[in-house]
Formats: sequence, C-alpha cells, structure tokens
Amino acid sequence: MQLLLDTHVFLWWLDDGNRRLPLETRSLIATSVATFVSAVSALEIAIKASSGKLAFAGIVSDEIIRNGFIPLDVSVAHCEAVASLPGHHRDPFDRLLVAQALVEELTLVTADRRIAAYHCDIIRI
Repeated sequence: MQLLLDTHVFLWWLDDGNRRLPLETRSLIATSVATFVSAVSALEIAIKASSGKLAFAGIVSDEIIRNGFIPLDVSVAHCEAVASLPGHHRDPFDRLLVAQALVEELTLVTADRRIAAYHCDIIRI
C-alpha cells in the first residue's frame, strides 16, 4: 500500500510519543511500500509556523527524507483535479491532498472526518 500523510499525521509522526497517532497506524506507515508527504503539507506547516499557530523549528524537506518518506510535488494535474471535487471540505490544503491522493492513487492517512466524504482511499484514525 502506498500512503499519503495528511499534515497533522506527519506532525504526529515526528512527535514520536504523540498518542493521537495510534501504534497500529504508526506501524502501518513504517511498513508501507511507500509513504509520501506532500509539498502541500510543507506549505501548510510554513504558513502556520510563521503565523505562530504552530511550533515547528525543523526543515520539512529534511524531516521527510530523514524519516524515509518520499516528497510529493504539486502538479498542474493535482490542481486541476481540485475543480472536480465536491465542496465537502473548505480547507484548500485538504482539498489538494485529496486531489493528489486521487490522481496518484494513494491512500490518504488522516484523522479528518470530512475527508471520508470524498471517494478516495483513506485510513481514518
């Protein structure tokens, strides 16, 4: 299975003792064929960190590689796929992650209940 981590899941992964990421999900991520972290998450982290909404002192790209994940760039196809999504979710970061999961045929790992309304493969924690 190839996974795409929602931003909060990536952050919980980095916080090794975070209880919001169940051990079974942590194990699934660790043993997946491939686990991707999107440039969308890097942008979301940067915006929230610069506005003081998130404490993040690392470099996202370094953390992606250090943890054995694969960076996923945003393509024109990903952006165009957002237009075909119903309006279940208003957050542009999450909508773009859903579009990436659909276009790339990845399973999105998330705790966001609203994402379940989309027709993409998800692992909801």
